[in-house]
Amino acid sequence: MIHNITYRTFVYSTEDEDKVINAFSYLIPNPLVEKTVNEDHFGDSITILSQKVTKKRSNRDFITFLNENLSSNDKSIIKDELSRRMDDKGNLFLRFDKQEAFDENLVLTYSGDAIHVRIKIASYPVSKKNALEVANELFDFL
Repeated sequence: MIHNITYRTFVYSTEDEDKVINAFSYLIPNPLVEKTVNEDHFGDSITILSQKVTKKRSNRDFITFLNENLSSNDKSIIKDELSRRMDDKGNLFLRFDKQEAFDENLVLTYSGDAIHVRIKIASYPVSKKNALEVANELFDFL
């Protein structure tokens, strides 16, 4: 089970915000993004787009989306790195390539210029070990 999923990405001054929102909406249909505008150290604006989803159905749909759309290589990476991608509170961290998402491809990346996804896995009692067990039940490739 999942408590919530948080999505976040950055829109740099050199990027078209509508295109970044399009990429964002590939991962989360009909996003209700919160926008926060900041400045970088050069004075250029950076917009942070984020959304937290707590609806069980939406979260289940996202897990199904991952199971169906990740490449076998990316599934293998998550399987191999699952313990390192999860913290002690059961948060699973994934990053997806923004440009690939705009082209409607789901591709993991290590880059910071990505769509950041934090999946809060529900486990009782809360522990990394228990969350890893729940993750193994959620994802069909683990």
